[in-house]
Amino acid sequence: MQKFNLHKGLVAPMDRENVDTDAIIPKQFLKSIRKTGFGPNLFDEWRYLDPGQPGQDPATRRPNPDFVLNQARYQGASILLARKNFGCGSSREHAPWALDQYGFRAIIAPSFADIFFNNSFKNGLLPIVLPEATVDQLFNEALAFPGFALTVDLERQVIVRPQGEEIPFEVQAFRKFCLQNGFDDIGLTLRQADKIRAFEAQRLAQKPWLARSMVA
Repeated sequence: MQKFNLHKGLVAPMDRENVDTDAIIPKQFLKSIRKTGFGPNLFDEWRYLDPGQPGQDPATRRPNPDFVLNQARYQGASILLARKNFGCGSSREHAPWALDQYGFRAIIAPSFADIFFNNSFKNGLLPIVLPEATVDQLFNEALAFPGFALTVDLERQVIVRPQGEEIPFEVQAFRKFCLQNGFDDIGLTLRQADKIRAFEAQRLAQKPWLARSMVA
């Protein structure tokens, strides 16, 4: 998992409430057994004018010119500004995968659905909860100033505006530790690899029959 410490990025404002996970990554793309390749189909039904199917070449699709991520001023955005209850709906982990693989590192919103919120941290994506009035101000600035960018300083837990004003945010200490070190659940487990190997060796010495192979 990619580490997250300090990130400065262009902001894309998505002015919609209750964005659900089926909108983030539609159900037909969940057939893949891989954990990669979801970025091109992020917000697929809003991003394209034609219906999308797994394996399609995005270059053959018809982009929706009115959709925020298709607008030239937001190309390369890595911070998503959203409205309340972002990530509601089903619990699919593909939603943070798609956002991450598109290039987003952080999402700022007044509130998130619980499962999406938890899944984001487990996949290197930082969801930041701010008061609705503050989010409104950021929307106004993002819409008013082309190239509007923010700096997210996870160590100090602040968002830095272009003029230098800082906006504090909360993040649970363990989640912060995992993001800063790039630890997903597997990475956390592998930190104990030596202890796991020692336990397995001891158990095998005590119960050698566990090593016997099945005879066909």
